[in-house]
Amino acid sequence: MKGKAAVFTGVGKPLEIREYPVPTPDPDSLVLKITMANICGSDLHFLKGLGPGIPSGVPQILGHEMTGRIYALGENVKTDSLGEPVKVGDRVVYSYFRPCGKCWACLTGQPGCPNRYRHWLGVSCEEPPHFVGAFGEYYYLRPGQVFFKVPDELPDEVVSPINCAFAQLVYGLYKIGVVLGDTVVVQGAGGLGLYATAIAKEMGAGQVIVIDKLKDRLELAREFGADHVINADETDSKSRVAEIKKLTRDIGADVVAELVGSPVVLEEGLEMLRPGGRYLWIGNINLGLKGEIDPAQAVRGAKTIVGVIVYEPWVIPRTLGFLKRTLHKYPYQKIISHKFKLTDINQAFEKAYQRQVIRVALVPD
Repeated sequence: MKGKAAVFTGVGKPLEIREYPVPTPDPDSLVLKITMANICGSDLHFLKGLGPGIPSGVPQILGHEMTGRIYALGENVKTDSLGEPVKVGDRVVYSYFRPCGKCWACLTGQPGCPNRYRHWLGVSCEEPPHFVGAFGEYYYLRPGQVFFKVPDELPDEVVSPINCAFAQLVYGLYKIGVVLGDTVVVQGAGGLGLYATAIAKEMGAGQVIVIDKLKDRLELAREFGADHVINADETDSKSRVAEIKKLTRDIGADVVAELVGSPVVLEEGLEMLRPGGRYLWIGNINLGLKGEIDPAQAVRGAKTIVGVIVYEPWVIPRTLGFLKRTLHKYPYQKIISHKFKLTDINQAFEKAYQRQVIRVALVPD
């Protein structure tokens, strides 16, 4: 039995469709058959050689935002990470990273383990178990990767972003501490920003203000609960900061969330915050990109900056519950704007690089 996978062989090269034997799981592992995988913003960076930096010359399977059904269970696997019984055919969602348990982040209970991608990025797919990324027909889930059964009423289009974009925002807004009545400014109305808007509203934000350059995204942000939107193509930084002050009685925002992925917006975000405000950084994942900020804005304003890259295990089941409660309140299915077959992945990436696209999904052939 073999399965297809899209293989990354180097920056600037098209992904190659190859076939590998479907692995048999070890006693404490699972093999999943992927039902939907998404092209995340970080995947777009990876193919250009950005992000954390991927070793060149190593054929590997990228992708991490996904969901699937259990194809084979290791003999010791009887339940998911919450103790719910599982069987072949059950649909699950799972963490794409695996903490090492032996670094200072792990020992202090922090989720940002520097070794969390050791079984994914830079790992050759020519070696068993082969299927270690989302851009394949199967996925090998190892011990230490939490996984949870998915409620039947949640479609793949809603579930597939959970283990990356959605979970990041649930955890990020928890860490930054959205409080009842807060004014939250969301920089960027892509997938991250749209999720942030709905989550902030459900956490009790008094008003959510979304900034983006694309009118279609701003209109969609309103559907996700935005109280005000600002078109960055029609305004400059000074006027955007002034608008935030106007909407907050000249106080400033309680929380700003950077979800654009450009260091250019950081100075503006600091200026939008009130004294004692909190700034959540999630979008800027590319090492080496520089941006200018005025540190005194943070120091003299007693402002807090929190960077979030991954999340704690409890986030996924909480997110599943959140989606069940709000499934018909927000248009989650509009996040996946285009779908392609796995074998058409290069065309899918071409589409994903276009500005008007929010998320492109890959489905089985």
